[in-house]
Amino acid sequence: MDYRDTSFPVIHSYLKMQRYFIYLSFNGAQYHGWQIQPNGITVQEVLEKALATLLRRETPVTGAGRTDAGVNARLMVAHFDAPIPLDNPTETADKLNRILPPDIAVYEIRPVIAEAHSRFDALSRTYKYYIIDHKSPFIESFACRYRGDLDFDKMNTAAEQLYRYTDFTSFSKLHTDVKTNNCRVTFARWEPEGERQVFTITADRFLRNMVRAIVGTLLDVGRGKLSVEDFCHIIEQKNRCAAGTSVPGKALFLHDIVYPDHIFLPR
Repeated sequence: MDYRDTSFPVIHSYLKMQRYFIYLSFNGAQYHGWQIQPNGITVQEVLEKALATLLRRETPVTGAGRTDAGVNARLMVAHFDAPIPLDNPTETADKLNRILPPDIAVYEIRPVIAEAHSRFDALSRTYKYYIIDHKSPFIESFACRYRGDLDFDKMNTAAEQLYRYTDFTSFSKLHTDVKTNNCRVTFARWEPEGERQVFTITADRFLRNMVRAIVGTLLDVGRGKLSVEDFCHIIEQKNRCAAGTSVPGKALFLHDIVYPDHIFLPR
């Protein structure tokens, strides 16, 4: 079915729309990121087509953020508007999962107040990045392999310095359309998790490519190429060229997003 089919019923703009948050996860390997773009298929595009098929009208969705090509999400949140309240959001989520491909899964659909916004109302976001020091046919698809020894204590000392700064221009993709490169990092730490090491970082917002650039620079600290003082100096330069190489997207996961309770309506 063509979700742009003009035979769909026309919904007049004067009808009051009900807004919903949709909670989903995805394996980003086959997608050119979250946001719709002309040069490849994206998660947003696939989700909008599935919603349009189910609700029989074009249904734009707005995500909590943009993930780059190949990046995964254990939890992404987006919002959409429906002209008629859903009778059973749980049943709608089940039906969506039957339409969506295996690499995208909807967990929950929740009604929210009309002004709620999946991006601007988020209080914090958490990302995780996984690395592994040996070959593994089962883990390596979602982890970045490294060679040699890493000083994780030193890497954690450097990561703690992120709390001191707000301007992260040095870790931002160049030529973006954001108005500010300021973020507030509240947690950043490396910890072992089974066969892997995982870097967890939480902030009120993230810049494009920020986590991957931070991880790449922290790996240089762990290898002894940079000192903790060098790491701080890189941040203070506010120059992307000063930071380390961005690590591959396949090992990066959007892990959690937190919202204020008042935006949710009773289920």
